[in-house]
Order: sequence, then structure tokens, then C-alpha cells
Amino acid sequence: MGMFSSNPKEEPMHYGEVFGVWSALSVAKGQLAAYQVYYNHAGDEDLKKFIQDMVDNVIKPGIKENEDLLKRNSVGLPAAPPERSEANREDIPVGARVMDPEISATISKDISQGLVADSMLMGQCIREDIAMMYGEFHMKKAQMGAKLLKMNKEKGWLIPPPLHKQSKTNQYE
Repeated sequence: MGMFSSNPKEEPMHYGEVFGVWSALSVAKGQLAAYQVYYNHAGDEDLKKFIQDMVDNVIKPGIKENEDLLKRNSVGLPAAPPERSEANREDIPVGARVMDPEISATISKDISQGLVADSMLMGQCIREDIAMMYGEFHMKKAQMGAKLLKMNKEKGWLIPPPLHKQSKTNQYE
């Protein structure tokens, strides 16, 4: 098998893997700063805990693993916005505050887009270690997405699309 017969970590990354990992790292670094801002704006304690869990268990570990992978493969790292300090929510004017349902909706969107991006990169991989790493990222995001969906329902923040109700009579029978 030539260059692909050894340990996967010693195989070269192809350009699609490099671009996918580099892009994911760039997005994660932006999300870290954004989620720190969301934490400062959030009023709901469950939402604040969820944001902290996302940062500590999904975003920061993902940043570290992606950075380590790119460094081992001599790929330059993307720039990162500075991390944000904690702020008192009450110091943020009401009209300038991001509201809890908006924060939750944005994080829900981020998780769903992350699931698609992780799946796409897994499908492009020829290195098993990278595919497995993104499989783990995917699993963590799916678990967090399920938790956030439940919270959105419990808090009344979920705005569903028009619901389909089955009629008692089927006009096509």
C-alpha cells in the first residue's frame, strides 16, 4: 500500500483534510470568543451552564486537538480573536443585550452546522485518525444539541415551523 501502510498518524494529510481541519479550527476560535460574549449576556442560569459546558467540553478540547494535529503536520494556524473577560450582565444596556432565546437559537444553529461540517470532513478523510477525531467531535455536538433542544422546549424558546396534523379523513382515499 506504499505510504498508506503505516501508522495513520504518520501518513500525510491531503489538501482537503488540511483545509477542513484548518477551517474548523478557525470557526472554533471564533465561537470561543462569541460564546464568552453570550455567557456575559445570558440571564438564565441553565443557559449559562450550558454555554460553559460547550466551551469546556466541546470548543476548547476541539481547538487543542485541531491545533496539535496541524502543528504535527507543519500547517500554520489561523488567527484567533482575543478571549473575552467576564462582564456583569446588568452593566449591559437592555437594548444592547443579546436575549436568552436569541443566544439559544444561535448556539442551536452552530451545533447543527457543526454536525454537517464534521460529517463532511469525516467523509473526505483518508486518514482514519482524523476521521475518528471528527467522529468524536460529531458525537459530542449531537449530545449537546439534544440537551439544548430539551432546554429550548422546557423554556418555551423553541419556535417550531408550522406543525402537520393528520386529518381524520384522507381526501385521497
